[in-house]
Amino acid sequence: MASQKSDFEFSSTPPFSGDKFVKAEPCGVRTTNHIIAFAEWPAHAPRLRLVTAFGGDSAHSIANANANANANANATAPSSCLYPTIHNAPLPADGPGSDTFSNLGMGALLFLVPYYGSWKVGGGMKTTLFFALFTTVPILLGWWLVISAIAPRRNEKAQIPGRPVEFYLTFKNTPDRLKYRGKNKIPMETFLEMYFDGLVEFNGDALEVLEWRHDWASFRFTWGMLKFVFTGLLPEAIMHTRSQGKFHPPLYRHWINEEQVRDHYDRGDDFYGWFLGPRMVYTSGIISDPDREETLEELQDNKMAVICEKIQLKEGESMLDIGCGWGTLVNFASHNFNARATGITLGRNQTAWGNSILRKSGVPEEQSKILCMDYRDIPVPEGGFNKITCVEMAEHVGIRHFTGFLTQCYNMLDDDGMMFMQLAGLRKSWQYEDLNWGIFMNKYIFPGADASTPLGFYISSLEAAGFEIKSIDTIGVHYSATLWRWYRNWMGNRDKVEAKYGKRWFRIWEYFLALSTIVSRQGGATCYQITVVKNLNSSHRVEGINSQWGLLGSIANTRANLSNWASRMNNIRSSKDVLA
Repeated sequence: MASQKSDFEFSSTPPFSGDKFVKAEPCGVRTTNHIIAFAEWPAHAPRLRLVTAFGGDSAHSIANANANANANANATAPSSCLYPTIHNAPLPADGPGSDTFSNLGMGALLFLVPYYGSWKVGGGMKTTLFFALFTTVPILLGWWLVISAIAPRRNEKAQIPGRPVEFYLTFKNTPDRLKYRGKNKIPMETFLEMYFDGLVEFNGDALEVLEWRHDWASFRFTWGMLKFVFTGLLPEAIMHTRSQGKFHPPLYRHWINEEQVRDHYDRGDDFYGWFLGPRMVYTSGIISDPDREETLEELQDNKMAVICEKIQLKEGESMLDIGCGWGTLVNFASHNFNARATGITLGRNQTAWGNSILRKSGVPEEQSKILCMDYRDIPVPEGGFNKITCVEMAEHVGIRHFTGFLTQCYNMLDDDGMMFMQLAGLRKSWQYEDLNWGIFMNKYIFPGADASTPLGFYISSLEAAGFEIKSIDTIGVHYSATLWRWYRNWMGNRDKVEAKYGKRWFRIWEYFLALSTIVSRQGGATCYQITVVKNLNSSHRVEGINSQWGLLGSIANTRANLSNWASRMNNIRSSKDVLA
């Protein structure tokens, strides 16, 4: 896709006016949004902060909150525990997943079927392997289709309302209306393809209806999903070449790395500006206060401040931002820390935007700049960079090249330097819903970004490359808050998007932003902030203590009376003071 330039205006995030599709009711598990009586509240549930049913903040202390709860144990007057920073889940239900999936059973079937065929014809191991060439793929397809269809939910704690499918969806064609009605749920992959084609509509706001998806959709695998996995996702993950044209799966032609990323990010600055807002940051922000609705801009500013503090960025230091997007972090570091920052992106539009805003905000080119190039071509100053940041770019590198990418980062970093990575991830104890979401994302949103994995892969890869982990934070719920604001921006600019890019593109991103708001909130997908240093004997780890915010924050905000505790315990002078 050719680079596109366009003039457009940013708009403020539309205010949240409350869910209107259906009233949330108690569902058997604790939620953060439905009106409850104290008697319904589980005894073990925390009561740190209460919000009245009318939205007023009554910030009780822990002691007061618990006292009020105990005093009202038999009361019927409702109260609501609500966090305005996120879209609160009305039905946090778990679906089927890895707990009932047997790798051993699948492996046994993969071996026994060709072995039985070989035995029947009097063959040996070579014959077994020959038969396996023809049986492996059909067995895998059948296994996933059957197991995903019959697997029970992980637990039945959340009570599904049991409304008919037609309560949530309206199908355009009679055969579809007859097929998916009552209790006959539609597979989520089938639904999204029909929705993108305009064959089905939500009977309300997309995000609100998707919150109730367990009542109208199933997450079983379909032929369409498996076809994409075997002819698109897996071959691309294996090949993952650098430039356009070196590999084209037969049914899903995905251009790799350079052209792939440019096709995505050079769609038009307006396309992204209509949901990213004026900061033009396409990565998760950070919540500073869950009890108020911070703006999208506040979330992003919080994130950039956190990054610079985690890497202990100092005035005049050299900083490399790999996958810098529109250059906002480069600009932030240049202004607030007087850093000499270099941003790298494959997006031509992003390069032009980033350099333009740097110059217009008074940052000279000799201090900071954005370069349009592949990460493998980054020019390295003598001695390396003092600090390196990589915010949700490494997923595009691919599993095949991930270790090599980290090794390159190690070699580009000064021995006393620090690197920050923000990485999208998946939970290891997956549910079929998570896999549905991941396949959709790879097919429609981030083709080629196959390195989104559970945390363990990232940690082992970083350590293998010679890094030591300094800190880790999981920020999935922060991503949900960010996505919720993106979603509202997108919906607020619907007419503009459809007029320029068409209804199909609007629907794809509507679904993406709505469902991602949910998936990242519930842990199906998440995001990690990882800070690392070189694991050398000469690394002065004591100098990093002041930025170990997880430790320092816990000490600063402890509810323990340390002075009182110390005065009691310091009276112990010998074992006699304890045992006498």
